[in-house]
Amino acid sequence: MKLDSPIFHDADEARKHLEAQRWPNGPICPHCGNAHADRITAMKGKAHRPGLYNCMECREQFTVTVGTVFERSKIALNKWLLATFLMSSSKKGMSAHQMHRMLGVTYKTAWFMCHRIREAMKEDVASSGPLGGEGKVIEADETYWGRREDGYVSPARKGKPYLKRKKPMKNAIFGLVERGGKTRTVHVQHATRDAVREVLVTTADRKSTLYTDESNLYPITGQEFAKHDTVKHSAKEYVRGDVHSNTIENVFSVFKRGMVGVYQHCGENTPLSTETSAKRSATSATKQNVLVTYSASLTLNALNETSGFCTAT
Repeated sequence: MKLDSPIFHDADEARKHLEAQRWPNGPICPHCGNAHADRITAMKGKAHRPGLYNCMECREQFTVTVGTVFERSKIALNKWLLATFLMSSSKKGMSAHQMHRMLGVTYKTAWFMCHRIREAMKEDVASSGPLGGEGKVIEADETYWGRREDGYVSPARKGKPYLKRKKPMKNAIFGLVERGGKTRTVHVQHATRDAVREVLVTTADRKSTLYTDESNLYPITGQEFAKHDTVKHSAKEYVRGDVHSNTIENVFSVFKRGMVGVYQHCGENTPLSTETSAKRSATSATKQNVLVTYSASLTLNALNETSGFCTAT
């Protein structure tokens, strides 16, 4: 799909495209679930907007945007589709300022659109289940970014204040990636064995094969998995046959490039975690499923999941 596609420049074409994606076998009433073509009527009067349908079962009217993040928006649908395409195909993310310049909308409108699309792209961890499984490989690693907003003291210091540093302490981010599958990143207060184990056993299936670097955070927890193997970066060993952690390191690389060039600020007040994802309302989850289904038909393998940890500008 290219940027000169009619669905990105004409609202009617955008609506028809979205109807074909969401209703490949004909319209379905989002209110009662009626899918009988003879019980759904297209409203074609001059007083009715294009794409309006009437359900003869529940007597409710609807359009293709009902139940999605596009619902009740005065922004043209073709601009919504273009914004979705740009965000999901830009693996390092896209700022609201860049979006408002490209779409020809105000910055406030672009900011609203970006946040709504990101919310829809968030994974529903409660329903998607753990990463990996029997015969699958998971890579795990941790990275550090930004500046800590609290004066956190490591347990290893036994209550002693942390030393003054030329560079401030950074936020710890723990990441998992299933080869050929999804990625999940979690902001942890401090990267300890206990913190890492909690994320691993609640996020990954222990029937999986776990690959990590030689960090001492993983050997004990790795014994709980079907297999655990490491590469020794200190000895300049980065790949040994099928054993490596390059995939998760690539995820962190893309995340940091996005932070430097797009988001520019990282705050601790809005971390993306499995807990916050699981607590989203059923309404948000429904809207997420609709948009993600549509986005999947447009996108490359973007890494927007990591952007939930950031505050976009």
